[in-house]
Amino acid sequence: MPLAPKAPPPAPGPRGIADCGSLRGLFERAAVLTELDRQLRQHLPPTLAGQIRLGNVHGGRLVFVASSAAWASRLRLEQAAILRLARTLGVDARTLTIKVAPLPPPPPEAAAGPSLSPAAARHLRAAAAGITDPELRERFLALASLGGC
Repeated sequence: MPLAPKAPPPAPGPRGIADCGSLRGLFERAAVLTELDRQLRQHLPPTLAGQIRLGNVHGGRLVFVASSAAWASRLRLEQAAILRLARTLGVDARTLTIKVAPLPPPPPEAAAGPSLSPAAARHLRAAAAGITDPELRERFLALASLGGC
């Protein structure tokens, strides 16, 4: 009996998004890693917690990213406590790996929103008073409200 032909190996290089699996699964994994990162870092000294991030959990290994070699060394001192805490959180972690790389910027919601000086807000309100188009007037007033006065 002849064997069924084997599927060709995947071509090297970028793959289409349809071939990469579910985006939902990717988002769910990112959410789990983000929550685990938060839980682990809240038990570290605040200065250290601000300089490291959990990058991945793979095959019993926690992978952290530190902003410098000095912070990586400080994290190594906390290795036993981190692995113990990870196991209490249900993660089968046996080793810890630390990579040194610049940390990603904070998420957009952590960034401060735009603001205007009180003088700029007054000028926008004055300009809005002279505008006859109601929609444009509302936009000027919305901008003026960022001035906080």
